[in-house]
Amino acid sequence: MYVCGMTVYDLCHVGHARVMVIFDMIARHLRHSDFDVNYVRNITDIDDKIIKRANENNESITELTERFIEAMNQDSEALGVIPPDMEPKATLHMDQIIDMISTLIEKKHAYVGSNNDVYFDISSYDQYGKLSGKNIDELQAGERVEVQEEKDDPLDFVLWKAAKADEPSWPSPWGDGRPGWHIECSAMSTHCLGNHFDIHGGGQDLQFPHHENEIAQSQCATGETFANVWVHNGFVRIDEEKMSKSLGNFFTVREVLKEYQAEVIRFFILSSHYRSPLNYSTDNLDEAKSALSRLYTALRDATVDNDVEPLKKYVDEFNRAMDDDFNSPKAISILHELARESNRITDKSSKQATELAATLKFLAGVLGLLQDDPQAFLQGKANASDNELDEVAIQKLIDERNQAKTEKNYAKADEIRDQLVATGITLEDTPQGTIWRRN
Repeated sequence: MYVCGMTVYDLCHVGHARVMVIFDMIARHLRHSDFDVNYVRNITDIDDKIIKRANENNESITELTERFIEAMNQDSEALGVIPPDMEPKATLHMDQIIDMISTLIEKKHAYVGSNNDVYFDISSYDQYGKLSGKNIDELQAGERVEVQEEKDDPLDFVLWKAAKADEPSWPSPWGDGRPGWHIECSAMSTHCLGNHFDIHGGGQDLQFPHHENEIAQSQCATGETFANVWVHNGFVRIDEEKMSKSLGNFFTVREVLKEYQAEVIRFFILSSHYRSPLNYSTDNLDEAKSALSRLYTALRDATVDNDVEPLKKYVDEFNRAMDDDFNSPKAISILHELARESNRITDKSSKQATELAATLKFLAGVLGLLQDDPQAFLQGKANASDNELDEVAIQKLIDERNQAKTEKNYAKADEIRDQLVATGITLEDTPQGTIWRRN
């Protein structure tokens, strides 16, 4: 599986988080289904935006990209994303890029333009538009408005850009320059996985022209089918607009992590089908936190034994949901069903309760959920320094309330409970004592 990864010139936003979490979920389920998965997610570490940002910051391209690669990996780890098996960088695959462009020129699928850029010849590939359903005649009619004399056809796309002053460049048979974006992914994917592999993925916005161009240049260069299956995750939207840096309407992962625990963000992303739009709002994140808290509460009150065999009935239902185009919302509904069944059982040490808890923990793990200690999750917040009360202060108030109840000073006990509720703390009196969680 090859997935188009990040262009590293800024911090990752929630749209990037969706790509990381969705394809991590897909890789996890395929491995759970006994497939041997080789997961490749590339890094674009050279392009116009990177060059522009490095110049603005008065730093080298390497300094800029390495800083944001490190930040991306930190965000990815926080979200419970297992690192890809391979994470190739465009700048380290110039030989493969140049070889593929040379092959395309030799096979008459590419040419050197009058400006010394190298272009792919759209007319040489009769299946162009097949992935996206685009009609070449209609596309050409739209492009004719802006005629570019250096190209044979306005739809022809760049494979190699001739060097410009004050820009990084690499030597090639057509002069110094740097690669176009599309050719980078074709060269890296075929180098890592071979000319023909199973799954190619990325955001919905990449379907055209990026993935359409990848197919054209890859199949023309190799003569083989490029990818068997294409997977595109939907947009993250704010006020019905796509979240993106270019529109300036984005929230970085780090901004959201200040307000919500990382697993809440992951649960929020997986609660919608990967192909559907994901509507970002604090209300939806709050709803995700409440739903995830209900699952953790069911685990907290039960005995979890990882050696217990998960219940086949629920495992089969879960697998059917995930085998049906990775239907994570349906899979999560099965987790909630397990939690409800567990909550109905009063004897939490019974065989049935233990089996339900083990099944809930096991299936949630396939989605990368319920990975925290239940009580720690329920008592935690993304940024503990923002809390008015820390854990020591909360426990002190609970002890005072318990003492007031012992002294039958119920008015004072209720006053302390109300004080805690006002700061977002819910108390629960159990036979084992008072436990608390943050709302």
